Amino acid sequence: MASAAIFSSVRRRRSPSLEAFLVPVDLTQVALVQTLAALSSDLVSCFSDHVFFFQRRNSRSLVRKVEIFLVVLAYLRDSRSGSSSNLSPTAVLCFKELYLLLYRSKILLDYCSQSSKLWLLLQSHSIAGHFHDLNQEISTLLDVFPIKDLNLSDDIKEQVELLQKQGRQCKLYVDKNDEVLRLKFFSFLDEFENGRIPNHVELRLFFVERLGIKDVESCRSEIEFLEEQIVNHEGDIEPAASVLNGFIAITRYCQFLLFGFEEDELRLCFKNPKKPWKGLISQEMAHTFLTIPKDFCCPISLDLMKDPVIVSTGQTYDRSSIARWMEEGHCTCPKTGQMLDDTRIVPNRALRNLIMQWCIAHGVPYDPTETGDASAESFAAALPIKAAIEANRATAVLLIQQLANGSQGAQTVAAREIRLLAKTGKENRAFIAEAGAIPHLRKLLSSSNPVAQENAVTAMLNLSIYAKNKSRIMDEDGCLGSIVEVLRLGITVEARQNAAATLFSLSAVHDYKKRIADQGGAVEALAELLRVGTPRGKKDAVTALFNLATHADNCSRMIEAGAVTALVGALGNEGVAEEAAGALALIVRQPIGAEAVGKEETAVSGLIAMMRCGTPRGKENAVAALLEFCRTGGAAATRRVLKAPAMASLLQTLLFTGTKRARRKAASLARVFQKCENATSRFGGSGVGYPFASNSTTNDVSVVPMSISVL
Repeated sequence: MASAAIFSSVRRRRSPSLEAFLVPVDLTQVALVQTLAALSSDLVSCFSDHVFFFQRRNSRSLVRKVEIFLVVLAYLRDSRSGSSSNLSPTAVLCFKELYLLLYRSKILLDYCSQSSKLWLLLQSHSIAGHFHDLNQEISTLLDVFPIKDLNLSDDIKEQVELLQKQGRQCKLYVDKNDEVLRLKFFSFLDEFENGRIPNHVELRLFFVERLGIKDVESCRSEIEFLEEQIVNHEGDIEPAASVLNGFIAITRYCQFLLFGFEEDELRLCFKNPKKPWKGLISQEMAHTFLTIPKDFCCPISLDLMKDPVIVSTGQTYDRSSIARWMEEGHCTCPKTGQMLDDTRIVPNRALRNLIMQWCIAHGVPYDPTETGDASAESFAAALPIKAAIEANRATAVLLIQQLANGSQGAQTVAAREIRLLAKTGKENRAFIAEAGAIPHLRKLLSSSNPVAQENAVTAMLNLSIYAKNKSRIMDEDGCLGSIVEVLRLGITVEARQNAAATLFSLSAVHDYKKRIADQGGAVEALAELLRVGTPRGKKDAVTALFNLATHADNCSRMIEAGAVTALVGALGNEGVAEEAAGALALIVRQPIGAEAVGKEETAVSGLIAMMRCGTPRGKENAVAALLEFCRTGGAAATRRVLKAPAMASLLQTLLFTGTKRARRKAASLARVFQKCENATSRFGGSGVGYPFASNSTTNDVSVVPMSISVL
């Protein structure tokens, strides 16, 4: 929460966050008392009758203090003594300080009323410290408060004097009952840490009776809130992120142990039930009606930065924009023109926090979880403690039991939770598979429920990332065929895309590439997805085809299935052109592959267009594909490429400006052209002359590393 960050920064004496600067402290004397009275009245009306689950005594004590200030301010507002001409400089200074204290009081009370119960319980000591700090500052203000100068009535003076006396006696207060509950929560963590599952009755007593967490929805809200705290605090958190992960795992276990698996399936139909957009305006509306601070915009894209990073010159850019700039071969800072000392980029977490808080304050959607910054997924990256692993293991057992024997709704819920549990950590992926999830997920792949099918195939994808699980999936009878069926006939686009990504993950093992290609309809479905899929679907399909193309025995199968035609067509799609060219470079190394590519009218022109306008990696793959095409296709293929317009200048450009691999391939291609021209000149032909940079005889087609995204 933004307010939590603000208050925490004030207490720790750190630089205040963005919203702290939004406080209108430059009040004129004319409106000072009226503004303070309005603020106090608003604060009292919001919290005087509010029942705080935790920090009851501290909250009530603070509200009572504000009520007394309201009495004073209302009296001054309604009398002549509250006008600017009657306020002494000391009184004005005290009232301005009071404004800040009232503002901080509202932040703290909002925090206690809006935060999750488990978070407040874990932070009970820290929050009690915040109340104590605030009480001490109020007491200090009252010590210098010019009561005699304000012409207050006697009864109001007595109330202020009593408040002064109480303020001098205030001590740090931590509720004993809250502390007992906090220690009990830690005891559950200790039991899991020692390999024991806590007693079912004690867990129910703690969560349901003591904390009032009585259903799936409230339990899920608690989990999401704790996860958000890990992300927002980026490692600077107490308890540590790894310990918080343990508490999250315990709460998730209790969600299914105590409240079961039955859930309104209509709710499951929403793609992202997590983090509802409570009152947030859309991104388009936000950009229409709000002016984004200039420092929050990337100098390259001019859009709001999602993942700001710092380059060696000290300038900040959005990660995706500067990464593309560097991939295109630029060695200078886009903003200053200075040479970059190196290509390292450092996350600008301070600016990222400011952007996040500005977005929260203005209702602008902000999703940093799509970025590559590890901090955006810090709750996932935190080293798991044994308690978290054991709690997740116990949860996995419950989930798999429901997959095996539960109703259709319970199976759908279980598949979704296994999908989420398998997103992070090889330990989770290992014990989920070891507990027997894969056979049950395979059955769910053929479900007529679109949500169940989608979650099952995505869970399979996430499990396949762990190396040992690849063999478990491939060895499961009918599992590969079921994945291919989802790829071909999946009910939702998301399911088909994730099935393609699963095949890509499984094809990382060389021995499985042939089996996947030989599975009926697999290559055809990948080719079709590459032709007509969504941008993400095309990406999943082309990466899978690329992996399959690295196995020489798959060449004829890919030609028969129409994959070559699809790959050639993809050369004109910026999002998948690099991988398509790389796959073609592998296919044309075999004569039947070169022949098939040669029959495609747009193959050569598409590769040459990539040499001219593609990314650095795309240019590498394009020139590599043309080189292998000429070598394997012989003189006819070489003459076809040789006749292409401006080929000489394109090669010359690559020889001087391309990457190391691109220069090597360009030199080899120039040598092939030169030999062809020499042969032609013997029969009266004329050549244009192709210079080459080296005698490299390297015949490699490097495989571009690709990554798998968990979903």
